[in-house]
Amino acid sequence: MKNKIFIFLLIISFIMTGCTKKASNEALKEPKINEKKEELKNNIDYKKIKPNELGKIMILMYHNIGEKESTWTRTPDNFKKDLNTLYEKGYRAISLTDYVNGNINTPAGFTPVVITFDDGNENNFRVFEENGIIKIDPNCAVGILEEFKKSHPDFNTTATFFLNSNIFNQPEYVEYKLKFLIKNGYDIGNHTLNHTDLSKVDKLKIQNAIGKEIELIKKYIPNYCINTLALPFGGKPKGENYIYTVKGNYNSIQYENKAVLLVGWDPYKSPYHKNFNPSKIHRVRASEINVDGVGMYDWIKKFDEGKEVKFISDGNSSTIVIPENYKDVINQNISDKKIITY
Repeated sequence: MKNKIFIFLLIISFIMTGCTKKASNEALKEPKINEKKEELKNNIDYKKIKPNELGKIMILMYHNIGEKESTWTRTPDNFKKDLNTLYEKGYRAISLTDYVNGNINTPAGFTPVVITFDDGNENNFRVFEENGIIKIDPNCAVGILEEFKKSHPDFNTTATFFLNSNIFNQPEYVEYKLKFLIKNGYDIGNHTLNHTDLSKVDKLKIQNAIGKEIELIKKYIPNYCINTLALPFGGKPKGENYIYTVKGNYNSIQYENKAVLLVGWDPYKSPYHKNFNPSKIHRVRASEINVDGVGMYDWIKKFDEGKEVKFISDGNSSTIVIPENYKDVINQNISDKKIITY
């Protein structure tokens, strides 16, 4: 009997020791895995990739997608060409919000680009019903972007749509469209209710124009925060009135815009640059007609030829990697990221 008890206790001891050893091994193994991942994440040959997170970024300005190419219209084929060119040239899309917040997760060696559309025209987002099912017109901006997203999942396809009162000009589908955009990774911005030239009105009318558009959009998506503004006609309020493009109030609505966008002519500064001003962001016209040498393709060429310095990511949003000679232009108040020079 004693022998049986002894054998039983020995087996129990062996099992318990085995479990303890297994648990101990698992506990040791996990940190090593995480450690390895962290090492791989930061194991970048800076001299080969040459990251420069103080280079410039293109914020592209589109308006229409239509059958005939013009100053403010890209044909579907040309818009597709734009996206393919960006992709092949090593650009990857980021949201306007991430750009302004400096939350740039673009893969190492690639350059971020921001895509924007003004006016909220129907050709930006057109839908139709077929057998009771809502479908997106494949030749509107969103249709083209969604198709590109499928074939180029690593482009991180996204865009910001700046809206007026006629939200995509299909009243019965406004709520569907706005909710679709939010659900699928797009952003919605303010372009004033009536496309008001803010350089020609007083501070009260500036706030009304901005606040009324927020009021309209919130009828459909009440919990969405509209905190970016594209100035209609690029019209900049004069003097002290400019502050009302950034913050103000209309009735019970108080707004504070994290980004105010101008009509464009050149790429804008890195969000880590000491002179970065989110209230006066420059844009680049995404066109090939009447761009006077400062359109999207002109700037891509200048970047390629080294005539302008573009932002090249290090692939890690928690670090800012720059060449040694760029230290004097970095924003010294950035405290949530590690600055690395090489």
